Amino acid sequence: MDAVPSLDPGSPRVRFGAELRRLRETAQLSQAAVAARLGCTQTQVSRLEKATRTPSKSDAERLDLLFGQTGGVSFTRLYQRIVAQPGGPAWFRSWAEEIEPTAQVLRSWDPLLVPGLLQTEAYARQVFSQAPQISSDEVEERVQARIRRQRILDRDNPPLVLVLIDAGVLRRKVGGAEVMREQHGRLLEATRMPTVSIQVVSPECLTGLMGAFTIAELPDGQPDAIHAESSAEGQVTTDLDSVTAVWKRYEAIRLWAYPEHVSLKMIEEARLEWT
Repeated sequence: MDAVPSLDPGSPRVRFGAELRRLRETAQLSQAAVAARLGCTQTQVSRLEKATRTPSKSDAERLDLLFGQTGGVSFTRLYQRIVAQPGGPAWFRSWAEEIEPTAQVLRSWDPLLVPGLLQTEAYARQVFSQAPQISSDEVEERVQARIRRQRILDRDNPPLVLVLIDAGVLRRKVGGAEVMREQHGRLLEATRMPTVSIQVVSPECLTGLMGAFTIAELPDGQPDAIHAESSAEGQVTTDLDSVTAVWKRYEAIRLWAYPEHVSLKMIEEARLEWT
C-alpha cells in the first residue's frame, strides 16, 4: 500500500477534507452519495477527505448547498483560503499539492536549470529573485514552498525520480560560485539515494529545447499527468494526446543522455570548476 504523504494539519486543504468527512458521516452519507452530488467519483471524494486532491470552486459550492454551512462551516471560504495560499502561481498548485505528492514515478527534463525537487535553498532563491516585479516576501514564500515540495523525497515510500538535465545546466551561473558548489553537492548527494537517478544530456540534443517538463505516473490506474513549462504560464494536464507527445519527446531526449556513472563524473568535474 502506498504511503500517504505527510500534510500540514493546519492547512485549509486538510481542514476542507476533515470537515467534509465529519459532515458526511454526521449526515450518514456514503462517499458514493456525496460523489453523485458533486458529479465526480467515489475515489475523488476519498482523496478530498485525505487532502490529496485540491477541491475545485464547484466542489466547494456544491458542498455548501448539500450541507447548508452546518455549524458555520463554509466550504467556499475554505476553498478561497486554499487558492490564496502563497508559494507559487495558481496553475501550478494542482501539480504541487495533488499530483506530485501522490506520484509513483516522476520523469523530468530540464534544459536550463536544476529541477525544483533537487534545488538548494540558495539556488532556488536566486532563481525566484530574478522574476520581474517580485517582492522579497514573495521570493521567500516561493523558496519555502519549494523546500516543502522536496519532502516527498524523504518519505518512507518516496517516488522514483528520474532526472534528465542538459549539460549546460552544470555551468550556467546561478548566484555565485558558492551557490553553484553547494548545488552540485546536492546533486551528488541525491545520486546516492536509491530512488533518484540523474543523467546529463549531451548539449548536441536539440529535441529538448522547446522547454522543461515532468511526467508523473500515478497509482490506482490513474492516467499519467504532465507539467510542461513556458515563459508565460505552464500547463498541467492528463489529456492523452498531450501526454503521449511529451512521452515521445522524453524518449527522444533520453537517447542523448550519458550513462549514470558518466553523468556523475561530469557533475563532480563541474563542481570543481566552481572555485
